[in-house]
Amino acid sequence: MANILVLGCGLVGKTIVKDLASKHKILVVDLNPTALEAVSGIPNVESMVADIARNATLEEIATDFDLVVSAVPGFLGFQTLKKLIELEKNVVDIAFFPENPFELNELARSKNVSCVVDCGIAPGLSHMIIGYHSSIEKIDEAIIYVGGLPFERNLPFEYKAPFSPVDVLEEYIRPARILHNGKIIEKEPLSEIEHLNFRGIGTLEAFLTDGLRTLLSTVNIPFLKEKTLRYPGYAEKIKFLKLCGFFGSEPVETRSGKIVPLHIVEKLLLSQWKLEPDDEEFTVMRIVLASKEKNKKYVYELYDKTDKINNDYSMGRTTGFVACAVSNVLSMRDIRQKGIIPPEILAQDEEVFRYVIDYLKERKVKIEINEF
Repeated sequence: MANILVLGCGLVGKTIVKDLASKHKILVVDLNPTALEAVSGIPNVESMVADIARNATLEEIATDFDLVVSAVPGFLGFQTLKKLIELEKNVVDIAFFPENPFELNELARSKNVSCVVDCGIAPGLSHMIIGYHSSIEKIDEAIIYVGGLPFERNLPFEYKAPFSPVDVLEEYIRPARILHNGKIIEKEPLSEIEHLNFRGIGTLEAFLTDGLRTLLSTVNIPFLKEKTLRYPGYAEKIKFLKLCGFFGSEPVETRSGKIVPLHIVEKLLLSQWKLEPDDEEFTVMRIVLASKEKNKKYVYELYDKTDKINNDYSMGRTTGFVACAVSNVLSMRDIRQKGIIPPEILAQDEEVFRYVIDYLKERKVKIEINEF
């Protein structure tokens, strides 16, 4: 049994705490006392209200823990990870911060710690699948399709955000980086729209977003891209808002003073996109791998939905359980690799990859694999 510190008790953080508490002693820290109520009374769990953005606070809290799981908002992620490395802590990170995690690689190596970053579903499990499979045979092309959606489709957006609208909108603003013939090129986000059918769901649309992250430099796959899944028609609505300038980050003069358009949109969409306690949603991911050498295609497909019994959203389950599995790996095994470890590199160890897949299966998150 390890002593694990979990930073953040939001949608994903609370699922991580509940799952890890079956094997480990947990302290969960959040700035919002209401968020901590979700894990109140769970055996092996203690909670603390604190602002971990303050370095002195984090240094005081993190001292006695074997492992830290960082589930803080993206804008806090990089600096939080940097501080934890300086405190010589092994870390499992799901903050999905915009900065390049490899900037902390030398620091982490010098402190002799292992930090697994981007440890959710996508990035995370998607990267593990690609990292593992490309390590056992040559893959020439890979496409990740992934999304989380509500079952109840309410116009105009037919969407609810498991995470903050701030993080969701970032996907529609940042250029989508893909690998094309082995070179990194940038494409417009929300472009290359295509429609796919999913059993039990129907037709979804897919469009480019910037989700490859570390995969852009860690795998030898000439053609690689990620696409986000939504209900058909969604991308055109977002593109219309973008075209009108609502995603602008520079202040504009209004009769009420200067206002940043993006800040207004974030505020307005918070109520439109907020997942309510009774909402049910699902997560779907399809990864298509192509091997010219074997003239084969491999399709990994995941589907999961809200767990009403345990009160866990699907996006919390699929993201959180991957982080929990990797936390167990770091707490139970001697991980020789030190520094910043992307999921795709960790999963090249077949024993680790199988452990994560089995861990998810035990929690009824199943992955089907088909060959064509």
